Amino acid sequence: MKILARLMTADLFNCKNSKLTDIDLIKETLRDTLADLQLKLIDLTTEKLDEDHYIFMVIFNEGHLTLHVYTQLKYVAMDIFLCQENAEPDKLAQCMRSFFKPDKTKTTVLKRGNFGTAKELKPKVKTKVAPLRRIHNTGAKVIRILAHRNHQ
Repeated sequence: MKILARLMTADLFNCKNSKLTDIDLIKETLRDTLADLQLKLIDLTTEKLDEDHYIFMVIFNEGHLTLHVYTQLKYVAMDIFLCQENAEPDKLAQCMRSFFKPDKTKTTVLKRGNFGTAKELKPKVKTKVAPLRRIHNTGAKVIRILAHRNHQ
């Protein structure tokens, strides 16, 4: 089975709020992290989508990373796509977790590409939930706040 790429999604709950609001520091951390992992930055874009919702799109030589940062919720949704058969998206994810310092992290990793025969076409999905510190229903709070916004 040949794997063309790996995709990791991560939900970072109850992050340190002071770091969530420092857009320049987040951009600097993204640049430094790519340099440390020897990934060549092609483009880094930041958009303010709402009063407390920022998106960071990072394109680099071997893939891309997106961050949706919800400052009031202290929540970050992260997607990492690496275009390598033996890619290790967790190295990049670990740097981001160290920066945002979430109380709880939920990650899912998908193998992307040619899965071979029809029998092998169903990809294996590995989901890992790792509580780092005590958390009080942050996921439920995120859902309630987002549902409330949609009804406004």
